[in-house]
Amino acid sequence: MVDWHRLTALVLPLVVAACAGPTATLSPGPTSAPTASAASSPSGAPSTSAPASPTTAPGSPSAPASPSATTSPSAVPSATASAVPPASAYTYEEFDVPRGSHPHDVAPAPDGAVWYTAQHSGRLGLLDPATGEVTEIPLGNGSAPHGVIVGPDGAAWVTDGGLNAIVRVDPQSHEVTTFPLPTGRRVGLNTAAFDGAGTLWFTGQGGGVYGSLVPATGTVEVFDAPRGPGPYGIAATPAGEVWYVSLAGSYLGRIDSGTAAATVFDPPTASQGARRVWSDSLGRLWISEWFSGQVGMYDPAADEWHEWRLPGSNPQPYSVYVDELDLVWLTDFGSNSLVRFDPASETFESFTIPTAGAAVRQQLGRPGEVWGAESGVDKLVVLRWP
Repeated sequence: MVDWHRLTALVLPLVVAACAGPTATLSPGPTSAPTASAASSPSGAPSTSAPASPTTAPGSPSAPASPSATTSPSAVPSATASAVPPASAYTYEEFDVPRGSHPHDVAPAPDGAVWYTAQHSGRLGLLDPATGEVTEIPLGNGSAPHGVIVGPDGAAWVTDGGLNAIVRVDPQSHEVTTFPLPTGRRVGLNTAAFDGAGTLWFTGQGGGVYGSLVPATGTVEVFDAPRGPGPYGIAATPAGEVWYVSLAGSYLGRIDSGTAAATVFDPPTASQGARRVWSDSLGRLWISEWFSGQVGMYDPAADEWHEWRLPGSNPQPYSVYVDELDLVWLTDFGSNSLVRFDPASETFESFTIPTAGAAVRQQLGRPGEVWGAESGVDKLVVLRWP
């Protein structure tokens, strides 16, 4: 049997070093005002589908709140069977980005372009999929951008561990505006999400924090997370609630946007390495469990957990994304694949990425497309369906 506690202790220092900045113990506090400056061919390789082996358990939240747990499993609905495209309908396309970029995260833009973070070159990239043309925007000396999302204002919002700041890039002028974190408080910024009120929430893995930015005022606050280092993926539900996961802490956390307090919910599998999280249309939270090789789902309405192990001998699910059909997508380092999970049939379908060693660390999409950043080979990849 694998000793997950020992494995976590051995692996976590490497993970933090690779994905986060210097650590610090923090207390809440605002920052100063922001600063501004000017600024291939398709080939799909689907595998045969595999049935899942689910586990089910009632929720087990811990302090500060203790929601009650249900005692019976609930159904796991998703798209109807007729709406799920067959594996043969999916096609891959890859796009080269400048060598040495190490693209980490991607964010499809409303106009059809795709943003990506060039973590090793300190730039934010913009791909035009129609032409393959790439534009890269310098973010500042010492930049090492990790995450990027498109905000309600249509701009690209970046979590930059090198600058220890949240960065906004205007979609038209490419003007760069920087919102520094409190002076001297380096946290290893990871990812971000907007809540229903338009506040940006973010995670800092190395510093063991989560935080908020009010774009209208530029006010940044940072809060100590439960269990210290580890906060990584973060997402908002359709109702605007914000949830995050902790890779080192192996938990799912819900942030109260009014009080900024975090409530912990523990998955059934201990030390599973919850890495990324995404919400489906029903507000259920889907989690990539890096250490256990599973995908987990927490249903807040039923206060109930489900988990399924990915196919293959050594699955390593890094990222998770839920598409418009409520189909769940994961990136599996173990098989160099994008993996689709249908909650209704509880089956997986694997799509081998055309280039070996792709190391896709994050996904985002739009109707008919799921995009990923191939950090290992300096490419972006899209899997499309009709």
